[in-house]
Amino acid sequence: MDTQFIRNFCIIAHIDHGKSTLADRLIELTGTVQKREMRAQMLDSMDLERERGITIKASAVTIWHTYKGQKYELNLIDTPGHVDFNYEVQKALQACEGALLLVDASQGVEAQTVANAYLAVEAGLEVLPVVNKVDLPHARPDAACEEIENSIGIDASDALRVSAKSGIGVMELLDRLVERIPPPKGDPNAPLRCLIFDAVYNEFRGIIVYMRVVEGTLKEREITHMLGTDKVYEAVEIGRFTPEMKRTGSLSPGEVGYFISNIKNLGDVRIGDTMTIHKGPKVEMLPGYRPPMHMVYADFYPTNTGDFESLREALETLSLSDSSFSFEAVTSEALGFGFRCGFLGLLHMEIVQERLEREHDIDMIQTAPTVTYRIRLENGEEREIHSPGQLPTSDKYAQILEPYARVNILTPTEFIGNVMTIASDHRGTYVRQEHLSPTRVQLVYDIPLAELIYDFFDKLKSSTRGYGTLNYEISGFKESDLVKLRILVNTKEVDALTCIVHKDQAEFRGRSAIKKMRKEIPRHLFEIALQAAIDGRIIARETISALRKDVTAKCYGGDVTRKRKLLEKQKEGKRRMRQIGNVDIPQKAFLAVLGGDDEEGDKK
Repeated sequence: MDTQFIRNFCIIAHIDHGKSTLADRLIELTGTVQKREMRAQMLDSMDLERERGITIKASAVTIWHTYKGQKYELNLIDTPGHVDFNYEVQKALQACEGALLLVDASQGVEAQTVANAYLAVEAGLEVLPVVNKVDLPHARPDAACEEIENSIGIDASDALRVSAKSGIGVMELLDRLVERIPPPKGDPNAPLRCLIFDAVYNEFRGIIVYMRVVEGTLKEREITHMLGTDKVYEAVEIGRFTPEMKRTGSLSPGEVGYFISNIKNLGDVRIGDTMTIHKGPKVEMLPGYRPPMHMVYADFYPTNTGDFESLREALETLSLSDSSFSFEAVTSEALGFGFRCGFLGLLHMEIVQERLEREHDIDMIQTAPTVTYRIRLENGEEREIHSPGQLPTSDKYAQILEPYARVNILTPTEFIGNVMTIASDHRGTYVRQEHLSPTRVQLVYDIPLAELIYDFFDKLKSSTRGYGTLNYEISGFKESDLVKLRILVNTKEVDALTCIVHKDQAEFRGRSAIKKMRKEIPRHLFEIALQAAIDGRIIARETISALRKDVTAKCYGGDVTRKRKLLEKQKEGKRRMRQIGNVDIPQKAFLAVLGGDDEEGDKK
């Protein structure tokens, strides 16, 4: 097809501003899917996406629209809105020339609206502002347009006002897309270059590669070469999404579609790679993507030690459909064999955990999430620390650095004081304040990432009655006064509960952890000491008293020395048991500490 009649665009917005609903209306009104086959969240294929009402994976679909008598091919990519899935948004932007910036008419510009708009501008896309949900009784489209201009700097004077749910203004939006978004550039006769922007695993067909043809034409039965991985595959099937996969036999410049070639291993496909014809003219690689930056790490251990291999297979299968998380095998004295997994954020971690439990029926214990730290040795060398257990004692390094995030918080003006208090309590450094409108303000802080993942978001939501939103990006590493907090049970360290905390919070966190453990560990025949320690110094202690047995019950009268003899014998036995006895720590004790719910409240 002539590239003049092709438009590639994606929908970007904050969470719950109506991206998937707008995609549904575009599919329905263009007749791509018959009305009887339509369902809500048409492009969200995972059960988790439907239940939570969020988009996790970017999805592509080809729709057709007739404008001034000419039929146009519109390739739409629906993207996630949550900050943890920013990687999916970046991938989608590379495959488009334009983006619809969707803003909720009642809520206005939110934190992720700003972040995604900047990503689109940096990628050189034509950004079309669209105000959604104008049919709501408390909609304020004029104020939303003003916020778009103030916070992002995009002219919103002619922003279209639509209702994705009822279909108001959606046909006019299709016309605007054709008018304003530039057609893709590309010569159909040039050497083939395709950009791989996603890949999913299908148990019957292997890896299905999502791609966008930049130059040249790709046909079935051609032998292709992936430049980044240096793999050669025959194009067995080529087609586009409608939204089901529809075989077309070929794809021309500017078109978005899929490629199947019985690929079994996701390692053979790299997101952002360039695909060309094998033994054809040499071509330059397309600018791909930065590899995903894992910011949160957590360990997964199977509840039943025999499930280790099942957990490995489940993680491998999951990594075929989600290339943005990593895993490696680890061992814990307390919990046995498991895996350390790297995630893009807390929601990403939660989704992976839920998919493991749901799709693979695996019971597991998850350690507290931790971030990547760096230590600077005396010779100036830097080393990354992915788990608290890897941190050596303080005499082995000169400095410890932690990741900081530049946090943008959007909130109604009446909650400014609450937000500032929470930010300062979490060691935040004030940067600036911007008023987007008389009722809404954006606060910018630099906050340690470890503080963000601990409980920052929950506190922000509760203190702003749900109206506060945040977006963050990693700004770098800074030196901090951090220590390794060790939890000891009968003088033996429990590695699964070790964590890295700020020195000022160490005593509170340590005392809180051992108080929870004291409630959950059953009493033994000997006294158990629970201790929190920094290096060699004990900073908190709780004691679980021993179970007592009345060994003198069988003595009816007689000399008192007989009773004393029995009591001394018991005392000696307890002393010996304390030295050699093992404390049985139930799993609910780990879960109580790793759950992170502080009953006494956070006194940081």
